[in-house]
Amino acid sequence: MIHSLFIVNSGGEVFLEKHWRSVVSRSVCEYFLDAQRAAPYDVPPVIATPHYYLITVQRDTVSLVAACKQEVPPLFVIEFLHRVVDTFQDYFGDCSESVIKDNYVVVYELLDEMLDNGFPLATESNILKELIKPPNILRTIANTVTGKSNVSTTLPSGQLSAIPWRRSGVRYTNNEAYFDVIEEVDAIIDKSGSTVFAEIQGYIDCCIKLSGMPDLTLSFMNPRLFDDVSFHPCVRFKRWEAERLLSFIPPDGNFRLMSYHISSQSVVAIPIYIRHNFSIKTGEQGRLDLTIGPRNTLGRTVDKVKLELTMPRCVLNCLLTPNQGKYTFDSVTKTLSWDVGRIDVSKLPNIRGSVSITPGTTNIDANPSVNVQFQISQLAVSGLKVNRLDMYGEKYKPFKGVKYLTKAGKFQVRM
Repeated sequence: MIHSLFIVNSGGEVFLEKHWRSVVSRSVCEYFLDAQRAAPYDVPPVIATPHYYLITVQRDTVSLVAACKQEVPPLFVIEFLHRVVDTFQDYFGDCSESVIKDNYVVVYELLDEMLDNGFPLATESNILKELIKPPNILRTIANTVTGKSNVSTTLPSGQLSAIPWRRSGVRYTNNEAYFDVIEEVDAIIDKSGSTVFAEIQGYIDCCIKLSGMPDLTLSFMNPRLFDDVSFHPCVRFKRWEAERLLSFIPPDGNFRLMSYHISSQSVVAIPIYIRHNFSIKTGEQGRLDLTIGPRNTLGRTVDKVKLELTMPRCVLNCLLTPNQGKYTFDSVTKTLSWDVGRIDVSKLPNIRGSVSITPGTTNIDANPSVNVQFQISQLAVSGLKVNRLDMYGEKYKPFKGVKYLTKAGKFQVRM
């Protein structure tokens, strides 16, 4: 399975390495670094070298590189590497180089428990937190004085049970279950405003704080929307296939219940539109005019809007006037950024002005495209709705809540 794991920072330096089955020289990471230099945003997830297969994951500012000697299912290793990053974020709040260096001891303890002789062992957050206590100031001082470690001397109660993701004996004063339905819209809109491509990547994140061993059933108003789904191990898949219900005994705390994909363009309602005009008036000047407005939002407010344009190389500077927000122009990367904020329907955000162009330019080499970011609270753009949540096995009545959020994924408007 996995022989060695290397964690590489954004500068290409290996700042942490862990070996299980055999010691692999960190020089093997040169193959990964060469691929990263050739295509910084499109590094192949699997790189074949003369003696090893390198399977890589890039998250934020760090990259995880797993070295495998034999052929393995790549998605299995990739999922494990993502689980490692998620565990670090759960323990330390972040997964950056500085945070990992500050918690070297706990990081090595976690990697020892998560992988046994190169094979995944304990990857559930609840189990790991019983095995290795999350770091805090008091525990760190006590361990320094007494010479103890964070590792528990007793086996977690759920490690050998049929429900390894939930520890036993959970008790809460307030019992509550909250669900966040989050959808990311990936779309390409052409010059005329028609949709070239549109799909939705969605997921349901949960915060479950329930006493005992509750058995939950979550139903949807329109479960046939899903084209593809991926579940947490707690979900009973046969029940989903038969009844389109999510039946599960939940882990304690925060976890991702399911991810889904909707690729039917007829279902994907584009929530914003952009009116644009970019033209060259003379040999030394051009005009830019952009207006953004909401569409198909059911009266919900579009917030945290930001536009980013990569201008043609012939553009020297931009002198623009926005009626809302602020803009910046980087003359080196030719990137125009406009931080709009919230869209007010009564006065749509607009930015217009002149664009300085290299003298003698008669036509632009390529039309710019607009990359858009936005958020819409209390709206699932696919129309997905949670119908009800039922609980069995316990007698108390929990607090229940569902929040919806739509935001931009890779959302591009061509001009």
